[in-house]
Amino acid sequence: MNIVCLDMEGVLVPEIWIAFSEATGIPELRRTTRDEPDYDKLMNFRIGILHEHGLGLKEIQEVIATIDPLEGAKEFLDELRANGQALILSDTFEQFAMPLMKKLGWPTLFCNTLEVAESGEIVGYHMRCEQSKLTTVRGLQSIGFETIAVGDSHNDLAMIRASKAGFLFRSTDAIKAENPDLQAFEDFGDLLAAINAVK
Repeated sequence: MNIVCLDMEGVLVPEIWIAFSEATGIPELRRTTRDEPDYDKLMNFRIGILHEHGLGLKEIQEVIATIDPLEGAKEFLDELRANGQALILSDTFEQFAMPLMKKLGWPTLFCNTLEVAESGEIVGYHMRCEQSKLTTVRGLQSIGFETIAVGDSHNDLAMIRASKAGFLFRSTDAIKAENPDLQAFEDFGDLLAAINAVK
């Protein structure tokens, strides 16, 4: 049995931190896992910038409320789920993702949790498990699933390469150049066709 494992940001919805960077005018917050492969380093950098500017969870959630899924993403996801199992594997946080999951029709999401002070300041985060995307894919394989993985960033490459089939979607030129053996797509229709071809 196949299960399709999808990254969230950059694949189904816009990058939350880029949207927040644009809303606040803080260019440093544009950095994502497309730019920084070390997620711990990236998150500690982000938390430091938020603290420096006196910004917390409330301000980020206000921006997230204005974000819509990428055009065609819900239809793509609906089609996938109508013909098999799909799971969103994301390094985002449940405090960020829930409004976006509502707009996508409540698909299953595995993600992480923020540590938030009573003041609303983000003071830390808890990863669900180490190398969460790769660990989850291997866990699914251990219970009889074959996985097909889709992502756009450095932190998606391990799950893509560990899967029966894997694809880049709307990735950067640099990541595509570093991984020339991986098929890369820009259009949901083409991606769906590629997934269906390997099921």
